[in-house]
Amino acid sequence: MNFSPQKKTSNFILLIASFVIVSLILWNTNSFFKKFKEEERHKMEIWATAHSELLQAPLDADPGELPIKIFQNNTSTPMILVDKDGSTKVHNIPKERAKDSVYIQKAIETFTIENSPIVIDYLGEELATLYYGNSEVLNRLKYYPLALLLIIFLFATVIFFFFKTNKASEQNKLWAGMAKETAHQIGTPLSSLLGWNELLKAENINPEITREIEKDISRLETITERFSKIGSLPNLEKHDIVAQTKNAFDYLKLRSSKLVDFSFDSHIKETAVLLNPSLFQWTIENLVKNGIDAMRGKGKIGIEIAKDNNYVHIKVSDSGHGIPRSDYQTIFNPGVTSKKRGWGLGLSLVKRIVEEYHNGKVKVYASGKQGTIMQVSLQIVA
Repeated sequence: MNFSPQKKTSNFILLIASFVIVSLILWNTNSFFKKFKEEERHKMEIWATAHSELLQAPLDADPGELPIKIFQNNTSTPMILVDKDGSTKVHNIPKERAKDSVYIQKAIETFTIENSPIVIDYLGEELATLYYGNSEVLNRLKYYPLALLLIIFLFATVIFFFFKTNKASEQNKLWAGMAKETAHQIGTPLSSLLGWNELLKAENINPEITREIEKDISRLETITERFSKIGSLPNLEKHDIVAQTKNAFDYLKLRSSKLVDFSFDSHIKETAVLLNPSLFQWTIENLVKNGIDAMRGKGKIGIEIAKDNNYVHIKVSDSGHGIPRSDYQTIFNPGVTSKKRGWGLGLSLVKRIVEEYHNGKVKVYASGKQGTIMQVSLQIVA
C-alpha cells in the first residue's frame, strides 16, 4: 500500500501521539495504584496500633469508641493475625476458608509477597504479626492497565482492518474499472481487424495468412472477454479440464521461443470440472509465462495433470532459478515481482481466478535450484 510523504508523516505523528497518551494513562494508573497501596498500608498500621492498645488495656477498662470504630470500618482488606503463641485470627475472609489451615498458610505466604507484614509490639515486646492482602478494589485496579491496553489494541486493530479493507475495496474497484475500460477500448480496433481480414480474403491472399490472422483476432476476443469479466463473478460450466489445459498449452507452445522445451503429460482422461474456459486458460498462460520469465527464455516447461480423490491437480513446472520458501505466500500479493519490468499482477490474478472464482486452490508445490512447480487444484464434478 503506497502512501504520500504527507500521509506517512501524519500517520507517524498519530502513532507517536497515541503512544504518548497510552504511556501517560499507564503512568497515571500506576501512580494511583501505588498511592492507593500506601493508603491501605497506612490504614493497616492504624489498625495494628489500635489492636496493640486493645491488647494492653485492662480487661475491665473501656476501650473507647476509636479502636472499635477502626475495627468496624475495615471490611474490605483480608487480614490474618498471628499471635506470639502461634494462634491465628482472620478478618474479612470467608468463614469456610477460615477453618482451613492449609488455606490460611498459603494465604499468609501470598499476603507476605503482596505486602510486608506488620509486627505489633508494646514496649519492645512482640505481641503478634499482622499479614494482610490487597483489597478487592486494589486487585481490580491492578488489572486495569492490562484491560486498557487490550481495549486500545482491539480498537486499533479494528481501525487498521477497516482502513485496509476500505483501501483494498477501492483498489479492486479501480482495477475492475480499468479492466472493463481496456476491454471496451480493444473492441473498436478489433472490429476493424475483422473487416480488414475479410477484405484480404476477397483479394485471394494466401489462406495460411488469413487463418493466422483469424487466430490472433480470436485471441484478442478472448483477451477482451477476460478483461470484461474482471470484477464480476463469471458463469461456471462443466468442461473437460484436460482439453482446456491442452488448448492453452498448445497456443503458448506455438508462439513461444524455440529455446523453450515444452512437455505435456496427463495421467487422466476426460475429466469434468466447473470452470470458465477463458479465465482458466488465462491462469495457465500466466503460470507458463512466469516460468519462461524465471528461465530467462530458455529451459524446460512442463504441465502434468493427475487426480487425487475428488480433486484434479494441474502442475506447471519450469527449470528456472526457484523461489525462496519465505516467499511462497507473498508472491501471490499484488505488486510483488522479481522482474525489473512488470506490475506483479500475474500470480495475483491466478490466485483470484482459482480461489475466488473457481473455489479451487493454488500454491507453490515445490521449488529449488532445479526449478519451480506450481499446482492448481480444482474439484471434480460428476
